[in-house]
Amino acid sequence: MQVAIRTKIPFIFLVSISLFWAFFYQSSTWINDYGTSKSEWLLIVDGLIVLPILCFIFIEDKKEALIKSITYSCLIVLLGSLVIPDSSKFVWSYLESGRYALIVLFLVVEIITISTVIFAIRVSLGKSMDPDLSISAPIEKLLGTTILSKILSFDTRLWTYFLFSKRIQKENFRGKKHFTYHQKDGAKSFLGAFILLILVEIPLVHLFLHFVWSPMGAGVITILTLMGLVFFIAEHNAVSIRPISILDNKLIIRYGIWNPVDICFNEMKDICKSEGFIRRSSNARRFNLSGVPNVKIGLRSGEEIYLGVDSPVEFIDEIKRLID
Repeated sequence: MQVAIRTKIPFIFLVSISLFWAFFYQSSTWINDYGTSKSEWLLIVDGLIVLPILCFIFIEDKKEALIKSITYSCLIVLLGSLVIPDSSKFVWSYLESGRYALIVLFLVVEIITISTVIFAIRVSLGKSMDPDLSISAPIEKLLGTTILSKILSFDTRLWTYFLFSKRIQKENFRGKKHFTYHQKDGAKSFLGAFILLILVEIPLVHLFLHFVWSPMGAGVITILTLMGLVFFIAEHNAVSIRPISILDNKLIIRYGIWNPVDICFNEMKDICKSEGFIRRSSNARRFNLSGVPNVKIGLRSGEEIYLGVDSPVEFIDEIKRLID
């Protein structure tokens, strides 16, 4: 059985027992003696004993197994509090109050883990290590190369460039040759102007919404705007630091704070200048902050990569030399 399928077995079991026991406790049929037999111990055995055991059997990473068993147990307790009749609750009344302690414990474990990752990143940034690897390596060590690790890498990179951008050394990025993109069509200046506009707009819009619409609505909109402000400040800091780099056998596209994209030279079909607006499509990927892209890379798969770089002619000549 493949590892990917094995790790999903506890979740599949969770969904299955949730549906079955919800029907069992909320119905009156022959399976529960027409409503007279709805004992809580049935869900306790499946949800709080069998399910955690399955987590440790089918999930190889024991930290992940522990986290999922705690999370799933909290969900089962929540389910039981909703579907088990009050007249059948004896032990469950204590479990309902105990789940909050489990949630607190889970949050403490996660905060410690995140703090450890941040500390590892800060230490790595002070060394001669690729800043991207400084961010992704501690996360992938904990979670592996998964969609979750990519999301957390992006989120961590956002806060890294928002808080620690001055500690990042450009010369530590991997690559034989680097190309910038922050000067093209005034991309960095455009981001700076946009940040200034947001700063001016936040108090004005908040006061307007507070008095015209709703204080709570104004608070929600302001919080969302502040989150957007963090993103644009991080992006503003990153564009002049993270380069597009050429290695021996591949091109690494770093653009703003987004996750890097690696393209091997043997995957490239051709490269040329690009002019005009490029519409969104399923086979076109765009890396451009301001104006229109000035470089087009055609891949053998049929996909097209559009870039905006400061020195397009030099960039194209260098790539052509390597793929010809």
